[in-house]
Amino acid sequence: MATTNDLKNGMVLNIDGQLWSVVEFQHVKPGKGPAFVRTKLKNVESGKNVDRTFNAGTKVETATVDRRTYSYLYNDGTNYVFMDTGTYEQIEVSPELVGDAANYMLENTDVIVATNEGRVLFVELPASVELVVNYTEPGVVGDSATGRTKPATLETGHEIQVPLFIEQGEKIKVDTRDGGSYLSRVKG
Repeated sequence: MATTNDLKNGMVLNIDGQLWSVVEFQHVKPGKGPAFVRTKLKNVESGKNVDRTFNAGTKVETATVDRRTYSYLYNDGTNYVFMDTGTYEQIEVSPELVGDAANYMLENTDVIVATNEGRVLFVELPASVELVVNYTEPGVVGDSATGRTKPATLETGHEIQVPLFIEQGEKIKVDTRDGGSYLSRVKG
């Protein structure tokens, strides 16, 4: 148990039998009346966001979420198989829990797998990954500094928008937090 005064971003709360992650919080001390805590919570399982206000000092139940580094091994046709890099224990995770992360995972990609009481909650990728462009239309001379983009298929099979100067076979850095936007070329 903790109080609303102990809240931190990323903390997971157990509210009415559901797990909610604290996205942001703000302690408010109005001129009149008691202080309160305004929070933005995200449901760990469904991804739904809600705003919730608590009285300052109210007790809230915290959930223990174990975040460990796992290495993605393979997709067995129905589930994704990951290996704990510390204990070499393997777990299977359903495609629903992996979600969009599958678009950016290659074999041996390190990810964070969050569990609560042995149940997998979600799979979290690093902020960016480096992937090779398998196919894109060839660039044209002069397509270097414009803000225009073209579609490119990555080695995972996922398609993103890249600048016109990106060529097939190049390795690029992709932002995994916003649905896969191009960040930069990878040197060397």
